[in-house]
Formats: sequence, structure tokens, C-alpha cells
Amino acid sequence: MPISTYTPLFSEVLTKLGKIKTKKGKVSYLKEHNTDALRIVIKSSYDPNVVWLLPEGDVPYIPNDAPEGTEHTDLAWEARKLYNYVRGGNNALSQNKREAMFVQLLEGLHPDEAELLVAAKDKSLHKMYKGLSTNVVKEAFNWNDEFMVIEGATYPQATGTASGVN
Repeated sequence: MPISTYTPLFSEVLTKLGKIKTKKGKVSYLKEHNTDALRIVIKSSYDPNVVWLLPEGDVPYIPNDAPEGTEHTDLAWEARKLYNYVRGGNNALSQNKREAMFVQLLEGLHPDEAELLVAAKDKSLHKMYKGLSTNVVKEAFNWNDEFMVIEGATYPQATGTASGVN
């Protein structure tokens, strides 16, 4: 059986989630696609303690129109930089620099992922992606009402070496 090396964009994962009919199916699907980066993005939209230091609403950026699979960064990689845009993250940045960096980030992403990130910033992922309810994400990621990992819960880790070569 061939090994799939394709990793779907977060926007693809969340769009497909909306087509799943049952809560149990949605939870299972999110668990299959559970990564640190996906949890960071989703948590940034749901957790009221995560405060974005960016203006709410549309962001004046030019969508990246390069063909899919070329010249895009992806949110799975860029999520590690999101601390720059939230309270308690990078206090050394001026507001102008923070906003300029966010525009550059959006312009490097696939247009669907850029829209997803703007929705996360505005705490409206649940409006953009049908089926992505608070209850579904809390159950899928073992989060309590404060969007923290329930004590004793662990995230499954893939076996093998970090390089993927056994």
C-alpha cells in the first residue's frame, strides 16, 4: 500500500469536517488530523483568554494567487509564529510592526488558509466552518471549559524517528 505524503491544508480539514453528519464522526475526524498547529489555530479562536492584538475585521492584504502547491507557506508551519499576534506573546513588537508582519503572513498563505486565520483572529471559525462547535473541539482535543488539556489526557504521538525513517 503506498504511503500518502499529502498533508491537507487546515482549511481543507475544516471544510471536510462540515460534511460529516455526526458529532462522533466529527470528533474522530479531528482526532485523526490532530496536530499542535491545528490546536493552536483552533484554540486562538475559541479560548476567550487568547486575546489577539490586531484590529478586528477585514485585513488589507493581497491574496496569494500562485497555483496551489507552489509559493505558499502553510498554516501548519506558520502557526508557531502566532505568539507574535496575541497578548503575552511578543511584547517587544510595536503595533505597526505586528500588523505589517500579519499582512505578510497572510500574503504568503494559500488564500483559503489566510481567510481561516482572519476568522480565527476574529474568533469566528465556528461561523466559517459548519460543525466546528465548541463541544466538538473540546471533546476532540480533550479540553476542559478553559480550553486546557484535561488532567491525565495525553495526545497520541506517532511512533518512529523524527525524520520519519525507521
